[in-house]
Amino acid sequence: MTFWILISLTALVVAALLVLALLRGRSKDEPTAAYDLRVYREQLTGVDRDLARGVIGEADADRIRTEISRRILAADAMIRKEAEGVAQPRGVTWVVALLLVAALMGGGLMLYRSLGAPGYGDLPLSLRKEIAEERRLTRPDQASAEAEQPERPKPRIEQQYAELMEQLRAAVTARPDDLRGNILLAQNEANLGNFKASYEAMAQAIRLMGDDASARDYSEMAEMMIAAAGGYVSPEAEAALQKALDIDPDNGPAQYYWGVMLLQVGRPDATFRVWQEALRANPAPAPWVDAIRARIEDVAARAGVRYDAPQPASQPGPSAEDMAAMEEMTPEARLDAIRGMVAGLSERLATDGGTPEEWARLIRSLGVLDERAQANRVFHEAQQVFAGDDAALALIRQAGQAAEILQ
Repeated sequence: MTFWILISLTALVVAALLVLALLRGRSKDEPTAAYDLRVYREQLTGVDRDLARGVIGEADADRIRTEISRRILAADAMIRKEAEGVAQPRGVTWVVALLLVAALMGGGLMLYRSLGAPGYGDLPLSLRKEIAEERRLTRPDQASAEAEQPERPKPRIEQQYAELMEQLRAAVTARPDDLRGNILLAQNEANLGNFKASYEAMAQAIRLMGDDASARDYSEMAEMMIAAAGGYVSPEAEAALQKALDIDPDNGPAQYYWGVMLLQVGRPDATFRVWQEALRANPAPAPWVDAIRARIEDVAARAGVRYDAPQPASQPGPSAEDMAAMEEMTPEARLDAIRGMVAGLSERLATDGGTPEEWARLIRSLGVLDERAQANRVFHEAQQVFAGDDAALALIRQAGQAAEILQ
């Protein structure tokens, strides 16, 4: 109620000032002939003084008075004419004034109803933090988030690789305490986009490792949980991230997803601080660094902070000399050279990160080389890296279609 009283009084004061200015009209402070009129009246007084002192005679005084009076009449007529020239119709003025008040009050109300939040209480920073914490504690769990996800398209993989995966699954089912088998299963399920099976296998591997589990193990499990939930950081994924950060506070992937979690519950200010510290502590390029750089400026703006994230220099592709040399190779040698370039690009993107165009080129190249399982893994990783960047995601999806890993 206090807000409405204050905003209504403010609108009324502004409207009153505008109406007052309108009613007073736009006139000069003083007509141009007013100064002349004051001079002529002073001259009349001077004539009487000169006559009393005997400076001039009666006849001269009458003649001077007559001339000054004529000038006074002329100046007065000019003042009247100027006053009539700036006068404005009172009826029209009142109509315009009422329309102005209606537009200011009614238009302001309509604009607020459209853009504002009528009935919404004030949200001081302390209350916003309380709401964010409550949202964090009551948000859906991992199973609920997975249940809401649409069915993922099945990747096209080689028959031999599919048979090997079935053998690996059967072997891990028969020997659930096989640490190496669970790690391999988690990695390969992730390559196929089976993120639920991936994080379940990784969770079993972490249980087998016990206290030897590293921050990387926990962050990779959390990443697969987040991927299975469509980018949503559940309480279970948060717990895995917390374990990773407890072991290594500078674990980059965990810092990135921790910031994502804070952003999802309504704390862009905390996200900005976490991501800024992550960039400071980990200056080397990496996929998660690209993801932070792609979003941190928007997060900073939402947190009310002005921030310009430094952008890394893009890495060049093969030179013209390399392409010319490949033209002279035999088909087998050319294929080996292409595989070497693709491997080099894959390794660089995995360690240093890169642009959306480079990720798309790697996906297409793996499709050409018929390594669709690897292409599918890179495709999903690129989606995580450029989450929120619609232009980059469109480029990545086009590459996935070209590599025939999307049905």
